[in-house]
Amino acid sequence: MQTLQISIYTLAFLVALALLFDFMNGFHDAANAIATVVSTGVLKPHQAVALAAFFNFIAIAVFQLKVATTVGKGTIDPAAVDHYVVFGALVGAIAWNLLTWYYGIPSSSSHALIGGLVGAATAKSGTDALIASGLLKTISFIVLSPTLGFLFGSLMMLVVSWLYVRSHPQRVDKWFRRLQLLSASMYSLGHGGNDAQKTMGIIWMLLISAGVVAAGDARPPVWVIVSCYLAIGLGTLFGGWRIVKTMGQRITKLKSVGGFCAETGGAMTLFLATALGIPVSTTHTITGAIVGVGSARKMSAVRWGVAGTIIWAWIFTIPASAFLAAIAWWAGRQLF
Repeated sequence: MQTLQISIYTLAFLVALALLFDFMNGFHDAANAIATVVSTGVLKPHQAVALAAFFNFIAIAVFQLKVATTVGKGTIDPAAVDHYVVFGALVGAIAWNLLTWYYGIPSSSSHALIGGLVGAATAKSGTDALIASGLLKTISFIVLSPTLGFLFGSLMMLVVSWLYVRSHPQRVDKWFRRLQLLSASMYSLGHGGNDAQKTMGIIWMLLISAGVVAAGDARPPVWVIVSCYLAIGLGTLFGGWRIVKTMGQRITKLKSVGGFCAETGGAMTLFLATALGIPVSTTHTITGAIVGVGSARKMSAVRWGVAGTIIWAWIFTIPASAFLAAIAWWAGRQLF
């Protein structure tokens, strides 16, 4: 692959932009990890974000970097990558995140980033720049991750209901308020493990194209790994409050038992996807799990109109962010 000649200032700016996206990813997706534990009253908002941010960061010691490898080397042809493509991808993803955050729509930061890569790379080199196998894995999990979340969440709710059918509701609520601390922690761990690695993949891709690191390296530099986990943790710490209400109350009303089941089902899905090296949407996953918990009680407990609005946002995320990224790629050509 041809080494790009870019200034150290441009390289530093793009790394900073990637870390800004990572921060916004945590900010935007904080609601995924904390909405249920806040809405059930187990933790106050500032306590919940602190817990989520801590487990976002310590995911650095738990997961292998398979997702980073998929994003950095398995979505678009490395030969098509240059600083304009990286700039376009990041600006397109950030713009879509800001738009959906403003309107309180829990869209996917992950798919915004993938859409950004697709749009910028296609604007530069056409569809030949796309690696079909990597993109198909990611796109397939647009359907699979909420489906697995739904399945695991509803199964957890059914099992718990069967196990505690003869227990007093107040006692059960007391137990699961404590257990929800564990389930929220595990979900935040899975969130950090999957989402931070996506930004790692972008920075790794940029460093390879600039000749700073070798294409054959098995993992990105340590400073990239640490900074990405730190950025997403800090973003979570600041929280995305507009989306908390949508995720925690507008889809279905949750109690501590339901919150535990939704978070556990979501965490199981994230752990599985990260082990397989598949970048998935934590937003899709927890939404599917919450819907699964609500429907396990009764179908009318789910506000399907709200869920339908969220699904439309999922459908438009990749093409919308790709379109914005293509425009940003063109603008970057004029700026740099």
